Amino acid sequence: MLTLLKYIGGRVWNRPSDFVKLRWHHCGQVEKISKVLIANRGEIACRVMKTAKKMGIQTVAVYSDADADSMHVDMADEAVRIGVAASGESYLRQDRIIEAAKRCGAQAIHPGYGFLSENAEFAELCHDSGIIFVGPPPSAIRDMGIKSTSKSIMSAAGVPVIEGYHGDDQSDSNLLSEAEKIGFPVMIKAVRGGGGKGMRIAQTKEDFLPQLESARREAQKAFGDQVMLVEKFVSEPRHVEVQVFGDKHGNYVYLFERDCSVQRRHQKVIEEAPAPGLTWEERKSIGEAAVKAARAVNYVGAGTVEFVLGAKDHKFYFMEMNTRLQVEHPVSEMITGTDLVQWQLQVAAGEPLPVTQEQLQVNGHSLEARIYAEEPGADFMPGAGPLIRMTTPPARPDVRVETGVRQGDEVSVHYDPMIAKLVVWAENRQAAIIKLKEQLSQFNVVGLNTNIDFLMSLCSHKEFLAGNVHTNFIPEHQATLFPERSLTSSLIAQATVAALLTERAQLQYLRNDPYDPFSATDSFRLGHNPTWEKELSYLDKPLKVKWTERSNGVFTVDLDGQTVEISGVLVKSPNGETFLKSHINGKMNKCRVERVDGEIYIFTK
Repeated sequence: MLTLLKYIGGRVWNRPSDFVKLRWHHCGQVEKISKVLIANRGEIACRVMKTAKKMGIQTVAVYSDADADSMHVDMADEAVRIGVAASGESYLRQDRIIEAAKRCGAQAIHPGYGFLSENAEFAELCHDSGIIFVGPPPSAIRDMGIKSTSKSIMSAAGVPVIEGYHGDDQSDSNLLSEAEKIGFPVMIKAVRGGGGKGMRIAQTKEDFLPQLESARREAQKAFGDQVMLVEKFVSEPRHVEVQVFGDKHGNYVYLFERDCSVQRRHQKVIEEAPAPGLTWEERKSIGEAAVKAARAVNYVGAGTVEFVLGAKDHKFYFMEMNTRLQVEHPVSEMITGTDLVQWQLQVAAGEPLPVTQEQLQVNGHSLEARIYAEEPGADFMPGAGPLIRMTTPPARPDVRVETGVRQGDEVSVHYDPMIAKLVVWAENRQAAIIKLKEQLSQFNVVGLNTNIDFLMSLCSHKEFLAGNVHTNFIPEHQATLFPERSLTSSLIAQATVAALLTERAQLQYLRNDPYDPFSATDSFRLGHNPTWEKELSYLDKPLKVKWTERSNGVFTVDLDGQTVEISGVLVKSPNGETFLKSHINGKMNKCRVERVDGEIYIFTK
């Protein structure tokens, strides 16, 4: 029996009365928290609400016009409209969010991630309005929010930093001169950057000025600031980050590290904990460095200290600190048996951390795959539109599906196209990868292109299986991660029979008389086996298929002279899903079948 999700280092909070809800002030006064507003949307809003409800705290959602019928609005006890679809007129409107909290009587605001979560001005506005900001103090957000400032603080605190220029002279000539002193290749970064925006690599002196200009344009658009820093670029770097936590009593712990090296466009695709290949001594060293970073800015709450790790020598260097809960926090929860959102609410209320460093242990291995509406084969171009059909693996202690959308919802052009996070746990890394691939095969979407097939390809890649990951992993293995799509005769045969049997079942249902010989939907004819034609579609290209059905229920499917004999039957699963079970050349196959608006979709593993 799995016990990985057992709450450790303190009592389990089962009833509202178990959680003493306090508001902390420097003067020592306390105040009960009975309601929290989540200043966010989608998956993270739903995630915070689940824990808040478990703790007996009422929840308030905010929403834009685009999210009026969304999942997080339905989950909340109350919901307040804050503007139109554009985030600048809704989720980034600090005044409207504060007003919503006051109107509903919420004593605390949880910012989630993104939007206002790392905005020092918003944190101050919450404090000035008498509302608890579930996050670090504004001073810590400021110190860590400007990369040049944070590098100086880290260096003074004894945290390893990469050699670089973080100065005020931002002229082209000076930055180029500093880059030459550092030595190419160099990384150009926006000091207020994040999420891979405002970041470029200059491999040579000739590359530098064009890349600098490109980074400045992107930084100005994303952050309203063009100030850059220049650092030595570590070849084949790994992105390893440490989950840290501090309270208002001066206690700090690290909940071990996560490897987030596999990225596209400097954005994470798959994350895992612990990082593969580290020794316990290396794990302890990087964890203690992260705690030093948190102490240096008097950090409170959940934070993530990001490091660049040499793929071969495992030397690590401070990169930045994210002063919020991370998208990938569930993998840390899975290996430590904790609820980090619960810790956030407890610490924000003034309680001490529930565990000491000595009580925290690594148990097993966890991976998280981010499922996006996007087209991996077109440079991961984001998509938008309706989720006509969406089926997910059933949740259980070792499998989590974290999402903010349901079947029938819209993935909006206004926000991030993430559909869900699929998180798994197993006793070791190899078992966790096998489990992740199996669960991905059960995650089926109709209506939008997704990266699910790409994630399954990634889980099968020999270098990923070996743990040889780095931030250039996807470009380096482009050919093997994106093999040319081709249809096998077996798959064509399954698609043909699935379409035929589904149409027959629908026709039989409409006629509703199984005993009327004139209602029969098979192709039985006296004296011969007729041949029929059917048109299928693959990658928006038509396929003309011929098929013949014999009296014993065996089909012969012909595509351009290549024939396959197949027998099959449609079956219903206990949860109502339809599957085609077929036999081809003595081998049994199984695929899920969806009928949507007269079209047939099949999903294979």
